[in-house]
Amino acid sequence: MDIMLQEQNIQDIKQPILALIVPVYYEQDNIIKLLDDIQEKIKIPIKLYIIYDTEIDPTVEVVKKIKNQYPFPVDLILNRIGPGALNAIKTGLHIFKEDACVIIMADSSDDLNTINGMYGLFCQGFHIVCASRYMRNGRQIGGNYLKKVLSKIAGKSLYYITKLPTHDVTNSFKLYSKEAISQINIKSSGGFEIGMEIVVKSFLKGLAIAEVPTIWHDRYVGNSKFKLFKWLPHYLKWYLLILLKNPFINHKKIKYNKIRKVGA
Repeated sequence: MDIMLQEQNIQDIKQPILALIVPVYYEQDNIIKLLDDIQEKIKIPIKLYIIYDTEIDPTVEVVKKIKNQYPFPVDLILNRIGPGALNAIKTGLHIFKEDACVIIMADSSDDLNTINGMYGLFCQGFHIVCASRYMRNGRQIGGNYLKKVLSKIAGKSLYYITKLPTHDVTNSFKLYSKEAISQINIKSSGGFEIGMEIVVKSFLKGLAIAEVPTIWHDRYVGNSKFKLFKWLPHYLKWYLLILLKNPFINHKKIKYNKIRKVGA
């Protein structure tokens, strides 16, 4: 009987408790490294959702060949909302079943070790946990200089002016609780500003937000698909919204998620 219970506990531990959402577009040269990094660096049971735009993307065939080699489930999901990273992320946010999700990029620019700390704060009751390049012990290595400057100014100014509890609101690398996502009517129409929209709207709703330091590296293979000048007005929209509404926020009424045992 004890052996049976022990086996059942092992099975329970292996059940996914966190979703990883990865938008891909011709990332066949990066995807194996990403899956290897997930296996090596993330210490909690996860389920991986890879969202792709088209069946002819060679990334799909690569994943189909190797996905059974990994100890975590991998789902390939066709983006049916429309082409592009924004709609791939929307698809992932709509379909994930776990209590929380993390958006990561396929190019290994995000430090996946950070996810363990992000999940720990989620278990303490935070609805959103932001991986921050601009807080103490965070860093950004490489990347477009102008993009870095604008992102840093936006993040730090909102942190000090509005008390938004992250130095890095523009980073897409964030953990979201299922409860938080269910409360947000996403309006983003540009690109990666969706992460900023979710954080701003959650902050205005009084949901608990935290941050952890992370180190971001420019992508190892291929070119970035980030369109700075095209998407800048979309970021500016959410920047101005929080500035205009901040005087009316009651910062003392913070809504926390339920407390969880780490790893359960």
